[in-house]
Amino acid sequence: MDQKISITAMASISSLGSSPDEIWQNYLHDKSFLSLGNFEKFEAYVGAISEQGNKEIQKLKEADPKYKNLDRSVLMAMLTSRKAIAQVDWEADFGVNIGSSRGATELFENYYDRFKEDVFGKTATLTSPTTTLGNIASWVAQDLQTSGPDISHSITCSTALHSVLNGIAWIRSGMSKTFLVGGSEAANTAFTIAQMRALKIYASDKQADFPCRALDFEKESNTMVVGEGAVALCLEKGVSETALAVIEGVGYATEELKHNISISANAECFQKSMKMALKSANLSTVDAIVMHAPGTLKGDTSEFNAIQKVFGENIPALTTNKWKIGHTLGTSGVLSLELAVMMLEHQQFVAVPFSKHSKEPKQLKTILVNSVGFGGNAVSILLSSK
Repeated sequence: MDQKISITAMASISSLGSSPDEIWQNYLHDKSFLSLGNFEKFEAYVGAISEQGNKEIQKLKEADPKYKNLDRSVLMAMLTSRKAIAQVDWEADFGVNIGSSRGATELFENYYDRFKEDVFGKTATLTSPTTTLGNIASWVAQDLQTSGPDISHSITCSTALHSVLNGIAWIRSGMSKTFLVGGSEAANTAFTIAQMRALKIYASDKQADFPCRALDFEKESNTMVVGEGAVALCLEKGVSETALAVIEGVGYATEELKHNISISANAECFQKSMKMALKSANLSTVDAIVMHAPGTLKGDTSEFNAIQKVFGENIPALTTNKWKIGHTLGTSGVLSLELAVMMLEHQQFVAVPFSKHSKEPKQLKTILVNSVGFGGNAVSILLSSK
């Protein structure tokens, strides 16, 4: 990549917590933060935000009458964006790109349930304006009073890393000096989980210490678990003195679909995206890879096969966070990016305790982050310590 980009601030909320210290400490525990939830017709594991995190969301919701009708995904994006922007000294013309795979999931489902029950087929006045995908970035921009562009989009589970790509493109084009990017997903609903169960990819073992066995290549069944979370990152041009990490390269690719949900056995899209991100780097300098690894049989294996194709016998240390927090769908890529930034900052590798491929790296200077979603849209981002 011709122009390096700095990540100068970062904030998130997930089942790991909502403060950097809490999140990092929870990463150091060899335990899952997935919990069993009751969804009326069935029980299922989810990655749910903590009680303290929910209090923060509720406090924000009650702070302004306009916010009471907003979806949880919008509130989470606003909360993390406020925290990220509080860490930088930006003029009020920065851009905002917060994406989501599913958008206002809970609110949309609630409105639809009420519509079905209404004898006249009526729905609430604010149904349409509060459930459109553009709500997320628009409300973040409104809340922060920025005059820059605001963008929301959905590219399935690679959505948030595409937000990072968009922010980089705007900065490199000269159309914006700074960009707030990220993702927000609040899809821990019965209908969403039922959809994943219909695909036969959801975790079913209710006694397991690790319900999601992401990066376990010896598992005999699919173990994906849905989680919720939001992340906001501040991007600036060049290598900033205040950089948490530096984006050295980016890659993206799609591949021809053979099935509605799957990528090829050797994940050609990942091979292309990783090679693009590593175009100006020596493969031997990559110390670790934060894999997408959703915990499914084909998803984990195909990405690993792609890594083997690209790196040969010199495979870097591999890790993922989905065994801890679940698959946060559109947010998952930036939560993986957050893990990479934290490992670089603390110079400590967070391994997957049950994975034979989660070896300890000799050093941590450069980390590759992968993300992909339905449709074969892969993104890879190469990070380094400043």
